[in-house]
Amino acid sequence: MNKQQEAIVNLLQERGVTVADIADIVYKLQSPYVADISKEVCEESILRVLNKREVQFTLYTGIALDQLAEKNLLPEPLQGIIETDEPLYGVDEVLAAGITNVYGSIGLTSFGYLDKEKLGIIRKLDNHADQIHTFLDDLVAGIAAAASARIAHQSIGSYLDHNIETKKSK
Repeated sequence: MNKQQEAIVNLLQERGVTVADIADIVYKLQSPYVADISKEVCEESILRVLNKREVQFTLYTGIALDQLAEKNLLPEPLQGIIETDEPLYGVDEVLAAGITNVYGSIGLTSFGYLDKEKLGIIRKLDNHADQIHTFLDDLVAGIAAAASARIAHQSIGSYLDHNIETKKSK
């Protein structure tokens, strides 16, 4: 793990999220489609997502806004909007969608599902009373969706390669 990745992983851990937590979600998303998937494969995919600079910058931005809201340091009406996770705000989802788009449109479908169903750690973040996670719950969903999309792309690539080889040999 490089220094930037390590800093992001540490920041997530400080906010109560581990790579293993996100891997549980990725595994649930991909296990119906990828027969030999493991939690290790999911964790590796997450680390690849977290290695991208645009993902790191997005995480820094969203987490900083959550932290500033916890300290009551944002101007109104933004303070109240973030503090209450106003349903029509949408900026948190837009930031997270930027993460999902790193691996194509397939991630957007998974993100929408995760935003609605709130699997695993996403639900805990969404219901956390002591901290504000207006951005983090969506950012974690974005990471999980992107890591899932990355795995899907690899699996589809393997499937296509196999079928091309099979057709050549006929």
